[in-house]
Amino acid sequence: MSGPEIITLGCRLNIAESEAIREMTAGQDDLVVINSCAVTAEAVRQARQAIRRARRERPDARIMVTGCAAQTEPATFSAMPEVDAVLGNREKMEARSYLSTAEPTVSDIMAVRDTAPHMASAFAEHARAFLEVQNGCDHRCTFCIIPYGRGNSRSVPAGAVIDKARQLVDAGYREIVLTGVDVTSYGPDLPGSPSLGLLIERLLKGVPDLPRLRLSSLDSVEIDERLFDLIAHEPRLMPHLHLSLQSGDDMILKRMKRRHARADAIRIVDRLKSARPDISIGADIIAGFPTEDEAMFDNSLRLIAECRIVHGHIFPYSPRAGTPAARMPQVDRATIRDRAARLRDACAGERTRWLQSLIGSTQSVLVERNGISGHAENFAPVRFATAQPPSSIVRAVITGLEKGALIAQEAQDD
Repeated sequence: MSGPEIITLGCRLNIAESEAIREMTAGQDDLVVINSCAVTAEAVRQARQAIRRARRERPDARIMVTGCAAQTEPATFSAMPEVDAVLGNREKMEARSYLSTAEPTVSDIMAVRDTAPHMASAFAEHARAFLEVQNGCDHRCTFCIIPYGRGNSRSVPAGAVIDKARQLVDAGYREIVLTGVDVTSYGPDLPGSPSLGLLIERLLKGVPDLPRLRLSSLDSVEIDERLFDLIAHEPRLMPHLHLSLQSGDDMILKRMKRRHARADAIRIVDRLKSARPDISIGADIIAGFPTEDEAMFDNSLRLIAECRIVHGHIFPYSPRAGTPAARMPQVDRATIRDRAARLRDACAGERTRWLQSLIGSTQSVLVERNGISGHAENFAPVRFATAQPPSSIVRAVITGLEKGALIAQEAQDD
């Protein structure tokens, strides 16, 4: 064993932060860190399952649990006999927390006002890197426990983002994904209140050797004209957006305390598609939110086709203690499972039709470090018929579709 074992659950921000944890704990071969997620009750269950499995496989290891589930439910994990220490989301980004002599701590995340200096780095096994530009959330959607795990919104100053991006490009990364809990809320806490769009402009100008910049999940209502113009016209900003939509029904959206209506979601997607026809759309949608009846669910189902959602993340609703939605009339579990399956099927159909439409096209593909797979600019998965130089960007002709991935061969120059 060389170095610690890091087990990551949940979002891209967690994945990126796990890489930073890996760097700061290098050499601690006896350490296992479970970086947990709290977005659903199932995510917390998976964290407990991962802890028990880690203890069976590594009986002599130091097992430390951190992440959002550890932040929101520290007593749950402290009570597990397999766990040696529980760390909060702030403490997990401090190297001293992982020393065997350290006192484990879960501090008040709501008191945190700064951003962690590490800003999250890279995927060890991928050709793209994740860069944290924002953390926390000021909104209080009725179903969501994450603000209590991540704290209030806070932003990384542009200069620090640009410096880190340069380091990543110098290290060989050809694509950077900007991540955060609520990325589109970037900036109001910084001097001059810069927007996400301004940060992107400065980043692209300050790091001219970066060929590809991608955005993680966005709140559609926060896409202002500056950001929209960049998405529509900047070729280095990838034509792929993942939107936090959650539902396609106006009453459910109100009960969720979302800030957009159904028509707003359709309008922004139509505008994006008109301005940049090759853009692909992803979305988070919750199945079986409290009080959702069949007609309300049908509005979400139809939204998948109306917004042409090809990267769907479907979440069966599960009540989180302490959230307003947990006190609302619940939909029964069997109905929730059925609706989640129907939403996934609808997304799968849209995705298959979209991938089939790309056969015969030429795509710019970032090759992963394995040399045989990668992603097009629109985030379509691509597999090469013959190996390509790892971390290169290849012009590829799409020749087919197999097991959910496009098949490609390198384009020949005319």
